[in-house]
This record gives sequence, structure tokens and C-alpha cells, in this order.
Amino acid sequence: MPEYPDIVVYIERLEAILKGQTLQNIRITSPFLLRTFDPPIDSIKNKKVIGFERIGKQIIFLIEDEFFLVLHLMIAGRLHWKAKECKIPAKIGLAAFDFPDGTLLFTEAGTQKRASLHLVQERTNLKNFNQGGLEIFEASLDQFRSRLILENHTLKRALTDPWLFSGIGNTYSDEILHRAKLSPVQLTQKMTDGQIESLFEATRETLLEWTERFRTETGDGFPKKVTAFRKEMAVHGKFGKSCPICATTVQRIRYAANETNYCPRCQTNEKLLADRSLSRLLKSDWPRSLEELEERCSDLK
Repeated sequence: MPEYPDIVVYIERLEAILKGQTLQNIRITSPFLLRTFDPPIDSIKNKKVIGFERIGKQIIFLIEDEFFLVLHLMIAGRLHWKAKECKIPAKIGLAAFDFPDGTLLFTEAGTQKRASLHLVQERTNLKNFNQGGLEIFEASLDQFRSRLILENHTLKRALTDPWLFSGIGNTYSDEILHRAKLSPVQLTQKMTDGQIESLFEATRETLLEWTERFRTETGDGFPKKVTAFRKEMAVHGKFGKSCPICATTVQRIRYAANETNYCPRCQTNEKLLADRSLSRLLKSDWPRSLEELEERCSDLK
């Protein structure tokens, strides 16, 4: 799912390309995409785009006469800037927004169509799309601490909870926790002040660093490689590969469709966290430490 860095760069490029342009036509091909009917989507045809905003992981189109188009990419939704009135791809195409200089194409890979589009009028109605997550770059350390320990969750769950923090998902939570050298299963209400400060700094540094990476990569064009998996990442998507800090093999925890990646040496004092599926299968044979894992791997050679 596109997170804070991706959404920020999307908005910057949309602002540069579309601000002041007239939305001439909207072509929607997916019956699942548009979630509102009042006002009708045709209400914003031939109106100007006056800017863009972000609410969590949602992109807000500000349109004249106080209309707001709320776009949520979810996991597999992506935006593409194409030639004017381009054809919408049959399998992945959801919608196209036609402007005088080109077309903004909205696609979603995969069979599960989760991306959404809402149209509302009057700014007060935007409150329905705000889950209340804390904006990291608008918060002080004290505000961050208060939000973090509001409930006793694991760090992984807390960072990815949109009711607690805005714009952070599975990808950047892994990278943040690795930078902060904290376990993903550390309980928030058992953290020291030093750990909380490290997490606060790591969160800001990680999001800023990756935003700048995408900004530099995109330049004056439009984002093309919006993905959760990057070769430059430290641990996310790197199961079985070496940690860039200590060269220890990156491990993972799986739960349903989600996966958490971590370095046992940098983050968990060499303790292997129990993978729900494998630990249940192996039971007493599940290695409890990095040393035990290395011994078993050595025995297999």
C-alpha cells in the first residue's frame, strides 16, 4: 500500500501538473470504485482543480465550488499520467480523468478491488475520512509519546494503526523499527523514555529519507515505481537476506496476508520471534535464539 513518502510525492507531482487545469471528463469503468452518489460525479466536470491535500493515505483533489474528490489507492491502486483520452486498460483500469494536457489514469492490480473514490461537497464533510492518526511532522515528542502509549499494543501494530498514526503502513514500520533498533513485538507501555525518543527520531528520519528518494527519482516526471519493495530497504521484503548493518540473516513473522521483517541481532537481542504458522508446526523444535538457529543450519550442512 502506498504510504506517506509515496503519497507526498504523488501529491507534489499532481499539484505541478494539474493545478489550475479543468477536469473535462471522468470515465469510470469499475462498478466498485465510486462509493458515493450525492453529489453525482458529473458535478465536477468542467471545473478547475485548485489544489491537492492528504488525509492519512488518501489523496484529496480540491475542486472549485468546494468539491472534494477523495481517492484511496489501498494496496494495489496506482496513478499514471498518460496521453490525453488514453484507453483504460481492460483488466486493471478503474477510471480516467481527462484534462486539456493529458489523462490521469487510475489502475488497480489484482482481483480484489479495494481502491475507492468519494465525492463530497463542503470541507466539513472531509472529517468523515480522517481517522484521527497523529501527523508525525506536526507532532512534538510529548505528543508522540502520549499517542504511542495510549493503549498497550506491540510497536508494529501501533505504528500501522491509522487511528494512532497517519500515513505509516507495513513497509515503513519495518524500516522504522530497524532504524530504531526496536523489536516489532515490544509493548508500547513498557518502553523507556529513551526508546520512545529513538522511535520518534527514527520515524521522522525514515519517512523524510524515503520521501526525498522518491522525489529525486521522480524529478519533473510522474511516479512510476510505486512499490513496497525496494532494494535499498534494510529489512522490509528482505527475508533470508543480510542485514545491511550487521550482516545477520533477516527473519520474518507471518500473520494472514501480512509479514513483518526484522533483524534478530539489531532488534531482538538475537531472539527469534515466533512465526505463528511455523512455530505451531514445529512446536518444541522451533529455534528460540539466533545461536540455536545457526547451530541447526550448521548441522544441516
